[in-house]
Order: sequence, then structure tokens, then C-alpha cells
Amino acid sequence: MRYYVTLTTDCNLRCEYCYGKCLEDMGGHYPLEVDCGFPSRISYSLEELADFLMKDPDPVLIFYGGEPLLEAELIKRIMDSIPASAFIIQTNGLLLNSLGEYANGFHTILVSLDGDERLTDSYRGTGTYKRVVGNVKALKDGGFKGELIARMTVAERTELYDQVLWLLFNEECPFPAVHWQLDALFGVRDYGGRRFSEWAERSYNPQVRRLAGFWVDYMEREGRVLRIYPFLGLMRSLLRGERAKLRCGAGWIAFNIRTDGKITPCPVMAGTGPFLGDIRRTDPRDLKDALQVSEPCPSCDIFGICGGRCLYANLTKLWGDKGFAEVCGTVRNLVGALEALLPRVREMVADGIISLEDFEYMECNSCEIIP
Repeated sequence: MRYYVTLTTDCNLRCEYCYGKCLEDMGGHYPLEVDCGFPSRISYSLEELADFLMKDPDPVLIFYGGEPLLEAELIKRIMDSIPASAFIIQTNGLLLNSLGEYANGFHTILVSLDGDERLTDSYRGTGTYKRVVGNVKALKDGGFKGELIARMTVAERTELYDQVLWLLFNEECPFPAVHWQLDALFGVRDYGGRRFSEWAERSYNPQVRRLAGFWVDYMEREGRVLRIYPFLGLMRSLLRGERAKLRCGAGWIAFNIRTDGKITPCPVMAGTGPFLGDIRRTDPRDLKDALQVSEPCPSCDIFGICGGRCLYANLTKLWGDKGFAEVCGTVRNLVGALEALLPRVREMVADGIISLEDFEYMECNSCEIIP
């Protein structure tokens, strides 16, 4: 199974869209138990972590924060002392250089970049882009052979088509893979001033369709499948004819170990219930399939391909039913765009231009697939 190890709640950035806003603007409405009285750094021992994980025959560890590289030395100690099937890290990239040779021990490194310098710095702070790109270049020069993913947060200033292509093809520091997540359903008060539905219909949805068209055109022209994760994961399922569970894995195959050792379904839910146990007393084998999304998702006609999008959003519905439905509309647009392109992709597979193996990836690798 996959385990997010939240090493610290501290961060060296104050990004405009940080999910912490959901705790600042709840007002009087919050449908889950809240427990934010946990330490900013881990308070359990590495021996306790190892004893918990040894009961899982195939554990994957995903280092998370806050900013996990504020605890770079602890990461190295964990990598030295705890056998895992793979190590993954999700980082803002400012301290990537602190990993040294340990960087090459990672299966996947996800770096938070929202696109080009102008856009990234507007969301994340002046100078962020150059520092992160400098560290990513050094990572590549140091021989990193794992998967490097640019992980975007997408909001109203994002021109998705241009920014995804920038990350994939810019001359300075191209990324071999891109994923994005919408800044949506994380807070109560921000919904009223956002005009999300208008932006989605005018900008985001058309650009998803345009980008999907480019993705398939590129396959035909170059014989290569670009690793754009929202497309990659969904198209793989469409080609296989498979039904998907919640694609991030939260609550059924992926769990978060917060700084005090309590287990939550995902790191976004570190301060909220439902709490699923504690590493000192819980057998990880008892966690599998602990939670599932509730209505309206299971009754939706695209549930089998979507999987439910987000457990946290499903349980809280912080934008109410109307806002929840607006975000679901973006998922329906994404699925529809790829379904329309499916015959062309099947034909390319049949003709040997591409193969089914080109759509393979490690599932639940911190890419939610559904933005």
C-alpha cells in the first residue's frame, strides 16, 4: 500500500492557494471532526514506523509536508533504515539540493511548479521559479533516473494549454511528466468570490479539450505518448475497459501517517476525521478498503471511470451541492474529451504506432489523475 509520511506541517512558502485556507475560513460549518492538536514534526520513533510498515509486504513511502525537505536529514535516516518498495516525495523544490546523492534513491519526485516563471511566481512568490528550476536542473545533471513530475495547481490565472506545454517543452528545463490539481472545494468562503463555474466554462474546459486533442495529435505525429497524467490514467482505463476505484487511493490503498502517528485517509485530512488508527496499534493490513466515497458519486454515470475524484471533497462538500456539481462538470468534460478521442488511440495501438504499455504508470503515486 501507499503511505504518506507527513514529516512536518511547516513550510518555507506561503502559496496563494494553499489548502490551509480551508481551516481559516470554515466559519461555523464543518462536517468532520477537527483535531489540529498534533506536533509540527514527527513525535513517534523510526522503530515504531518500521514495526508498522514491516507488516505490509509492499509498502511505498511518500514524503509529504508542509515541506518535507525541511526534514531532509530525517528523510535520509528513514531511507537508510526502513526498507520500502519505493520512495516518493512531493516537494516545492526549493530544497531539492539538500538531498544530495539520496535523490537518486527515489522512484518519483513531484515538484510543485504551476507553469512558467510569471505564473509560478504570481501564485508562489517572486523568485520561486528560478530557484526551483535551478535545483531541478542539478537533479538531472546528478543522474536522476526516476520519474520527475511537474505538479501544477490550476486556478483562474492559469491558461492550462499553454502552461502544460511550457512545462513539457520549454528549452530551459523541460519536464517528462505533468500532473495538475484544481484549486477547488478546499474552503468555504472562497467559493462566493471565485466565479469558478464561469471560468471553467470559458477557459478551463475548452483548454482541457484542446490539450487532449494536441496529446492525441502528438501520438500520431511522433509515435510517443506524453505523460500528462490526467489523460494517461483515464485513457489507460478506457483502453482496458476497466472500472476504477478512487484514483488517488485515499482510504482504500493510500493512507497518511501524520506527525503524531495517527492514520488518516490522506494528508489533506491530517487535521480532520475520520481517523483510522495509529501506527503503534494498527495493523496496516486492516486498513485496506477502510473508506469509500459516498453519494452522489456511486450513483453517477461516470463513477466507474472517475472513481469519485476526491474523498475529502466528497465528505465535506465545502462549496455546497451547487459548487460540488460545478467541479464534477469539469470531470465530465475531461472524460468526454478522452472518450471522443478513444477510437483514434485504439487505431494507433492496433497499427503499432503506440502500445498499451505506453500508458502504464505506478498507480496512486501522488497523482490524483482526476484533477
